[in-house]
Amino acid sequence: MTTRSTVRRRGTAATAVACALLVVAGCSGTTKDSEEDNTKPEKKTEATANPDAPIKEGLKVAFLPKQINNPYETIVDKAGMAAAKEYGGDAKEVGPSDASASSQVSYINTLIQQKQDAILIAANDPNAVCGPLQQAMDQGIAVVAYDSDTAKDCRQVFINQASSEEIGRSLVRNLGKQLNYKGKFAILSATQNATNQNTWIDFMKKELEDPKYKGMELVKVAYGDDDDQKSFQQTQGLLQAYPDLKGIISPTTVGIAAAARYVSDSSYKGKVVINGLGTPNQMRKYVKDGTVEQFSLWDPNDLGYLSSYTAAALASGQITGAEGETYKAGKLGEFTVGKDGEVILGPPTIFDKSNIDKYDF
Repeated sequence: MTTRSTVRRRGTAATAVACALLVVAGCSGTTKDSEEDNTKPEKKTEATANPDAPIKEGLKVAFLPKQINNPYETIVDKAGMAAAKEYGGDAKEVGPSDASASSQVSYINTLIQQKQDAILIAANDPNAVCGPLQQAMDQGIAVVAYDSDTAKDCRQVFINQASSEEIGRSLVRNLGKQLNYKGKFAILSATQNATNQNTWIDFMKKELEDPKYKGMELVKVAYGDDDDQKSFQQTQGLLQAYPDLKGIISPTTVGIAAAARYVSDSSYKGKVVINGLGTPNQMRKYVKDGTVEQFSLWDPNDLGYLSSYTAAALASGQITGAEGETYKAGKLGEFTVGKDGEVILGPPTIFDKSNIDKYDF
């Protein structure tokens, strides 16, 4: 039989147990204010930059290029890894052998598991890499895009070789002068989803809206997927499909070298203008044999160097990626973070017979 006093004793014991379990709360009961606090989402503390903070020792930095065997990106990444040695970091290059949209995802996941301090990526696709990169940032890993950007929410800083608008418009301006603003031309790009290529092509098309280009016609944008043989075949296909083609712009180092190689051994040499973005060492023989009059590019060594120091600045808390922040990038000096986290290396250089032997990259 249960007496009233027994019930009271049981109730007191239950209360004591509850208090023991809730000792952190002081067993003080739930007020309206604490009830509201429990339902409010936790606010994330905004990171603040400390420009005077030293670069952390032993930073683990990983470069993830579009593809591991791309000659241009090899130059960029080697320069970035050399820069890491300057600031006491440990850098490496990893990546796929193809430039497909999703080929970089598994590498990002592995780098997260390895607890890298910073991931630097030249994105094959602006969105395919977003999920894992956001996971990386959530875990405190600095994410820098270089050469080819990701979607803006998927990295903190983008290192742009030069103003995207200037690159795109200047390529059309250069070709226009060579063609005397007359004739059909094509664009030989990398992959269909490459952020940098598509941005430059958009600005090329805007430049073509100027009335001075009314005598020029863009007949096709072809894609060589940053593959030498495919780019070579695409060049052949363009010239067969448009026998009256007067010029080809290839804003990719793989593409312009492949196009120049095809034209140099064909009847089109001296008749079709090849222009675009290339490295001096790839293009030297085509400039000297008259296949290519000029092309342009920035120094990929500087791009890798700046990207590496930017990742170190992020991982060390010197910057957060907010507009207006400044930081030092070793021998290159001071840089400022612009709108949407963009940092611009500088204007491209035009290479021709007069200066190409001054460069070795």
